[in-house]
Amino acid sequence: MDSCTRIFADSGQIKNCRETVKTHQQAFTDLAQVVALAGNEVRLKILFLLAQEQELCPCDLSDILTMTIPAVSQHLRKLKDGGVICSRKSGQTVFYSVNPVQITLLQPFFQIIQEPLSEAKA
Repeated sequence: MDSCTRIFADSGQIKNCRETVKTHQQAFTDLAQVVALAGNEVRLKILFLLAQEQELCPCDLSDILTMTIPAVSQHLRKLKDGGVICSRKSGQTVFYSVNPVQITLLQPFFQIIQEPLSEAKA
């Protein structure tokens, strides 16, 4: 393991960085939660599809992803519990959509997904 040997510690820099981290603590917590949930490939696909289509029901997602409805529902529950998606009921059908608060955060990920492979490798 590498060790750290420094000759001079910039106490002003350390203090400023600590204050910055403390000031943005809630944003770090919120972002880490969203990224952790979106870090699962299936959940990332679900979020991408919900962002593209505005809203989908578990049956739609099951057909699109060729997964069972219970498997899709488990992922939807995790995303909803994490505050990343919202739901609305119409009759007996529940429709899911990306929480508007989270869409700005997720949009850069979706742009990466939509880039042509040639651009992504360049």
